[in-house]
Amino acid sequence: MTKPFRLTAATGLHRGDREYQQDQVALLVHQRHNGCVLGVVADGMGGRSGGRKASDQVMLTARQLFERYSSDTDDAGALLKHIVQESHIVIRLTAISAEQEPHSTIAAFVINPRGDCHWVHAGDSRIYHFRGGQLVHRTSDHSYVQALVDRGEITDEQALTHPHSNILVGCLGTEADPPATPHFIPQLQPGDVLLACSDGVWHYFSPAEFAAVLQSLTPREATEFFIEKARARAGGGGDNLSLAIVRIEQLVEEKTPPRPAVLHGAATG
Repeated sequence: MTKPFRLTAATGLHRGDREYQQDQVALLVHQRHNGCVLGVVADGMGGRSGGRKASDQVMLTARQLFERYSSDTDDAGALLKHIVQESHIVIRLTAISAEQEPHSTIAAFVINPRGDCHWVHAGDSRIYHFRGGQLVHRTSDHSYVQALVDRGEITDEQALTHPHSNILVGCLGTEADPPATPHFIPQLQPGDVLLACSDGVWHYFSPAEFAAVLQSLTPREATEFFIEKARARAGGGGDNLSLAIVRIEQLVEEKTPPRPAVLHGAATG
């Protein structure tokens, strides 16, 4: 970006109607590189201890590797792939002490100070990129029903109510190596919005609904709206909910520019 910018952001986490919380979400501001941000959503699976251990491990690994990352010299795409690989290995090792085999999804993105963005995902936690109130791109789930959609056997709408909609074909902690599907945005623009969320959130909204809310509300307001509306639409049968929203905003040039990254966290539940 050639003009000063800042990032306004919010995170949300809610247990939904489940007995325990297995989702985790974080937005991390780099301590040495101003304007460098890592966002991570992890949806754990595998019982009370298994799922939470898995998502906790994703967060711990992400924090540790991000601390060592340099936006000046390192490859953000390689960092994200490393987070996926390391998290997967440790989750496999923790399976011995877990009550069930632990697994986790991951949806993670890095925004660099120069305005480029890398993301990676495994499983059915998603990342959406909106520009001008329109969906530019989103992740494609590593799931059984997504494969049916890709083959043209069912529609996106039918996938939401398919009896096997919760079956994943790739995630962290399985015997097979996890998928790590990357995406690159060369230049974020003022007004762009990134949304990362677990299936407990995206299951209840169309891309058009997401876009309209994200364009009209602040990240904090949108986070609260999505959680409240998803819980209402779930009708008492909702999953854990986690989401992170980042909006790119343009700043007017000043003699002493403000810090380019301003993050606000909002957690409910």
